[in-house]
Amino acid sequence: MHTPTTPATPIQLITSPFVRFARMEAAGGITLLASALLALIWANSPWQHSYHQLLETQVSVGFGKFVVTENRHEWINDGLMSLFFFLVGLEIKRELLVGELSSLRKAAFPFVAALGGAIFPALIYLAVTHGHNIRQGWAIPIATDIAFALGVLAFFGSRVPIALKVFVTALAIVDDMFAVMVIAIFYTSQLNYVSLLIGMACIAACWGANRLGIRGPLVYVVMGIGAWFAVLNSGVHATIAGILLAFTIPSQTLLDRSVFVQTGRSLLDHLEASPPNSADEHSILNTLEENVELVESPLQRIEHVLQPWVSFLIMPLFAFANAGVNVSENLGTALRHPLSIGVALGLILGKPLGVCVFGQLAIRAKLALPLENVSSRQMLGAACLCGIGFTMSLFVATLAFQEETLLEFSKIAILFASLISGLCGGLLIATSRRQVAREVTATV
Repeated sequence: MHTPTTPATPIQLITSPFVRFARMEAAGGITLLASALLALIWANSPWQHSYHQLLETQVSVGFGKFVVTENRHEWINDGLMSLFFFLVGLEIKRELLVGELSSLRKAAFPFVAALGGAIFPALIYLAVTHGHNIRQGWAIPIATDIAFALGVLAFFGSRVPIALKVFVTALAIVDDMFAVMVIAIFYTSQLNYVSLLIGMACIAACWGANRLGIRGPLVYVVMGIGAWFAVLNSGVHATIAGILLAFTIPSQTLLDRSVFVQTGRSLLDHLEASPPNSADEHSILNTLEENVELVESPLQRIEHVLQPWVSFLIMPLFAFANAGVNVSENLGTALRHPLSIGVALGLILGKPLGVCVFGQLAIRAKLALPLENVSSRQMLGAACLCGIGFTMSLFVATLAFQEETLLEFSKIAILFASLISGLCGGLLIATSRRQVAREVTATV
């Protein structure tokens, strides 16, 4: 049966290529890569001074005594990245409630694998940098960039089993949980307990609003801004406020699913019988729209709205602001420095080694089951992709090192290691079909 379609308007014809791109699984990773490349090219061009001048311009936001003055680079890292961590918190909460981390059986494999993927890189970094006063960078290679990792997997389409994509997603989310805990515990400066107490009170008020059944976003926005401002002035990094606030967002719906289905069917029957463009039609459509909002939890709705802003604005801006290192002047020295070697080896070798070793231990200890329809080569390829640290690794590097030279070395190592990890993982997955074919032949 042919379904009639509405002719495309001129604006739809113009915007459709961009809409199709935004719906691609790899779109976020492509945008992130483009921003990083732009920053690298600009920072190594004759106009590199204008790049740094753009980021170092001071900007003040607020009113009266509540004014925050930071340069654009700091606003991106302290402000916009708080929204990124807020989204990470929403994703973690959703996974803990209904996703791959919602039961011990489901969570065991990615959790244990992620634990190995955090321990091995840290140990490699500490071993390489032993005797040097740069131990604070140990957490740089423990993170996984979910956008890049899933972006590489998306390029191979149906060749990648769904189970492998789910595993990498869950592992990256657990990685984010580890990174957040590390930032909160190890990268916190001297505390201002009054500001911290005010921030925690704002977060507690958000939780109280959730328990009272308040679903209006304005309440959470106002208290969230207050929590961010207080935590920023407390000595704890402001992004921690984003994570904690995410856990206060309501996950329950105001309308039961079965009631929604029953009511929806009744409304659709009335809609079909009502005259076009009538008052009844508009009333029914408004009721349907309200019911759709009521059956969707605030957590899902906010995550859905925030996702494109984070993927196509916040993360690219972060990449642009932090990936602009002068490779032409620092590359030779950086490649020989223990800091760079420790970060690079941690990501390139430590990540896949930790993921695979701990993953196998979890299976042999019967804590978890192996992934179905996933070959050993595909598993190793996915483990290599977890070595793409990028966003979170760059973020941790900015917290670990205040000295510009050391920060530049760590950034160069992250970019180099992420590139190698992506190429190795992609190559293993690209050649995995032949290995599967051989395994099938051998079995026959």
